[in-house]
Amino acid sequence: MLSESTIQIVKSTAPAVAQHAEAITRRFYSLMFAGNPEVKAFFNQAHQHSGGQQKALAGAICAYAANIDNLGALGPAVELIAQKHCSLGIQREQYPIVGKHLLVAIRDVLGDAATDDVIAAWAEAYGFLAEVCIGRESEIYQEQASAAGG
Repeated sequence: MLSESTIQIVKSTAPAVAQHAEAITRRFYSLMFAGNPEVKAFFNQAHQHSGGQQKALAGAICAYAANIDNLGALGPAVELIAQKHCSLGIQREQYPIVGKHLLVAIRDVLGDAATDDVIAAWAEAYGFLAEVCIGRESEIYQEQASAAGG
């Protein structure tokens, strides 16, 4: 579970993150593709160029921050993300890549507002959500493997 401190910090920074969400996600993808070009193949480049992917991720980040104290509300979104990730073959090992670049993007865009405590809270929040997604994706992969023809 998330610490109460993390929940409070993420909720208190949610408005600033929401205000700059698309800038954060644009910076995130720029950093990630430069630092880990191998992950670019997992992304629809037409959605990258149109800004659709950045907007989708921005929306997901804002929804998570707004509902961090009511994670049950995120169930359908987590399921959609997990299904998409499994269709692409995303693995547990790729989550730290995303986390690293997301936190740098938050710090870069929010500047002085992204204190060490803020980044630590977002790191904990990301890690928690990553584990939720990884758990569901593991279940999906097991279901696929045990299905007829799997």
